[in-house]
Order: sequence, then structure tokens, then C-alpha cells
Amino acid sequence: MKKNQNHLVRATKKIQLKRYIQLVFGVTILALAFNLFILPNNFVYGGVSGVAIITQRLFGLEPSSVIFVLSILLLVVSYFALGKEKTAASVLGSLLFPVVVKLTSNVRVFLDFDVSQPLLCAVFGGVIAGLGAGFVFKAGFTSGGTDIINQVLSKYFKMSLGKAMMMSDGLILLCGTFIFGINNFMYAIIVLYLISIMTDRVLLGISDSKAFYIVTENDKEVRDFVIKNLSHGVTIFEARGGYNNKKQKVLFCVIPTKEYFKLKEGISLIDEKAFFVVTDAYEVYGGE
Repeated sequence: MKKNQNHLVRATKKIQLKRYIQLVFGVTILALAFNLFILPNNFVYGGVSGVAIITQRLFGLEPSSVIFVLSILLLVVSYFALGKEKTAASVLGSLLFPVVVKLTSNVRVFLDFDVSQPLLCAVFGGVIAGLGAGFVFKAGFTSGGTDIINQVLSKYFKMSLGKAMMMSDGLILLCGTFIFGINNFMYAIIVLYLISIMTDRVLLGISDSKAFYIVTENDKEVRDFVIKNLSHGVTIFEARGGYNNKKQKVLFCVIPTKEYFKLKEGISLIDEKAFFVVTDAYEVYGGE
């Protein structure tokens, strides 16, 4: 029993160490994207980073200092508004990010390249920042910032996180548009979109399988097609239609993405009226 407990303690410490390494790695990538691509082109895409870019232009304040001060203030707000537990996940990322931004502020001295191509900078900045954010979230932390504001708005004004994000980051984007112009706004949208895409890719991975949920009158034929023609298994659920209360069967199967069109066309040939839903399957384990 004691041996198992010691093994569990070692495994837990190993997992925690991995999380901290991921956090540092993710924050470093975020800071590099900020200093290499986003800050030189004044891409105000929201968050405390966007506020730092605006205050640098208006008042000449150092971005890392602004990010640090705002992060501290938002952590205080989070502690009183959201509680100790939710604040704990934001502390490390919130404090580490401005420090790494400061440490990497002169990185362009060592990586000399042309930053006068805003579209390239927007693409690479968004992709790299998204990778960094993905690693931070995957480690179970957040970089704080306006995420805290979004949670506070959601809790006290009874709105979704999506609407809260539109309000907080949207206001920062709007300010950036007035200061840097409409072209900057469009590039910032590209950065924001790519960050969201890459963050999801890091968190979920790239789907190499598709999951099919199929409702058809010809369930036996579809089942045989999947098993015999595609050599994959099928699970059959007993279900009942919500509208007509009619009993029906739902076929479930997971196939490689490269065979997606084969199954889709096969279903259509067997039953043109078949109803099916296809989703990405990011992780598939077990089975025969």
C-alpha cells in the first residue's frame, strides 16, 4: 500500500513538473510573438497586450510594465470577485508573462528581419501566439488579463463568456482602431482569428478520424457496408424519435478521415433519406 502511495506521489510530481514546463514554454512563445510580430506593427487584438500597445503609443509607457501593473490589478479584482480557487489558476501566467515580455524585448537584435510586411507579421504572429496560448491552457493555467474581466462580467451581469469577451476585447479593438486606423483593425482581426484556431489545435490536436452518427431505415445495409467494405466496427444504439416517438436505431462508427467520403457516398447510395451527423474524433482508443 505504501509503495503504491509513493508511486502515486512521484507520478503526481512528474505531472506537475510537466505542467510548469508547458506553462513556461507557452508564455515564452507568447512573449516572442508579441515582441517579434505584434508590437512592431501595433496589432491591437484585445487583452492587456492590446492596452499596452495603446499606452505605449499615447504615453510612451513600456509595454511589459503596463502588462505587469494591469495583471496585478486584475488578480486583485479576481480574488475578491471570483474567489481564491479561480484566481490561483491565473496567478503564475499573469505574473510570468510580463516578465518574459521584458526579458525578450530585445529579441529583434538577434533575429533581424523585415517587419514592414504587416500581413506576414499578422499571420506568423497569430499562429505563434496561438501556439503559446494553447500550451498555457493545456497545462491548466491561463495568462490572466481580460480573461478575468470576462469571467467577472459573466458572473455578475449574467451573460455568456462569449458576449463578455466581445464587450471587453471589442472595446480595446475599437480604441486601437481610432488610434492606429482601420487597416490595423483588419490585421488585428486576422491575428485574433489565427490565435483562436491555433489554440484549439494545440488543445484538441489535429483530427485524423471522423465519428458518424447515422439514422436510416436501411440500418443493416449500412452496417454491412461499414464492416465489409471499409473494415471498421459499428455500434448500434436503440433510440426513439423525439417528434414522432417512433423507435429507431442509431449507428455509430469511427473511421479515418481519408475514408470520410467513401462512407458518406455509401450512405447516400444505400439510403438517400438517411440522416447522419459527422464530427471530428480527436482521440480514439481501444476497440478491435
